[in-house]
Amino acid sequence: MHDLISQHFGPAFGIQGAGDSAVVSVSSRRLAYTTDSYVVTPLFFPGGNIGELAVNGTVNDLAVSGAEPLYLTAGFVIEEGFLFSDLKKIITSMSLAAEKAGVKIVAGDTKVVNKGKADGIFINTSGIGVLPGERTISASQIKQGDKVVISGDIGCHGVAVMSERNGLTFAPPVVSDTRALNGLVKHMYAVSDDIHFMRDPTRGGLATTLKEAALESRLCVRIREQALPVAQGVKGACSLLGLDPLFVANEGILIAIVKSDDGDAMVSAMRQHEHGKNAAVIGEVVDTPSGGVLLETAIGGTRIIDMLQGEQLPRIC
Repeated sequence: MHDLISQHFGPAFGIQGAGDSAVVSVSSRRLAYTTDSYVVTPLFFPGGNIGELAVNGTVNDLAVSGAEPLYLTAGFVIEEGFLFSDLKKIITSMSLAAEKAGVKIVAGDTKVVNKGKADGIFINTSGIGVLPGERTISASQIKQGDKVVISGDIGCHGVAVMSERNGLTFAPPVVSDTRALNGLVKHMYAVSDDIHFMRDPTRGGLATTLKEAALESRLCVRIREQALPVAQGVKGACSLLGLDPLFVANEGILIAIVKSDDGDAMVSAMRQHEHGKNAAVIGEVVDTPSGGVLLETAIGGTRIIDMLQGEQLPRIC
C-alpha cells in the first residue's frame, strides 16, 4: 500500500506526504479533509460493526491531524439481497457513533449492485474539520529527544475481527477498540499545543506507523518492548497464531510524538480520559540510524522493526 501510494497515486494527483488528512485553506480558515473506504469482513464483530467503524475511523483521521471534526458524508455500495435488518443495525450504529463523537452526517450516496458483485456492503466516509490556530501535525516537526506516547493497548481490533472471522474464542475475550478519539485529542491539547506528530495505527499496526514517521522525519524511533501496553487476550491470541501485536490493526488508539518535557504530563492527562487509561511513554526519538525503528527487547537485545510486508490480516477495516 505504501508503494502504491508513493509511486502511483501520489505522483498522479500531486499529493505529497502520508498524513491521515489533507490540510487546505479556505479564505482565512484552515480545514482538514479526509476520506476512507471500509470493506471489513465480517460486517459485525466483537465490539462493533462496519458502520460505527466507518464513522470512528474518519473522525480519528481528522482528530490526529489536529483538527476538530465537524461533518461527515457517507456513501454505500450495497449488494442486491442484503438484509434490511442488518442495514438498519449498521446505519443506526453510525448515527449513534456520530452523535457520541459530536459530528453530523450531512450528505451521502447509495448504489445497489447485482448479487455477487460486492460482499454485502461497502461504506465510504469523508470528513471535514477545522484546524484551530497554527496547529501543524507532520513528521517534519519531529525532533531528536521527542517522546513517543501511545494512548492504549495495541492489537485489539485486528484480533477481534480475526477471531470472529474464524470462529475462535479467547479467554479473556478480545473486543475491537473502535471509538472516536477527538475527545482524547482535545484533552491532550489542553496540556500542550506543541504536539509534533499524531497518527492512528490502523492497517499495518504500530510498527508500520512508526516506520513511516521515521522515514519521513529521517530520524530514528526507539521503543521499549516492556513499555508497550498489550492486553493479555491479544498476547495469547498472537502467540497461538504466530502473529506479532506490533503489526496488528488498531481502530481506537493513537500514537503521539511530543516534546521531551511534555511526555510525562501528556500521559498523566491522557489517563484521566476514558480512552487513554492505559496511555504510556513507549520510547523516544534519536538521530541514528536515519529512518529506522528499533525495539529494545525484554531480554536486553535490539530488534530492527520494518513496515508490514503484504497484509497480515486482509479486509480488517
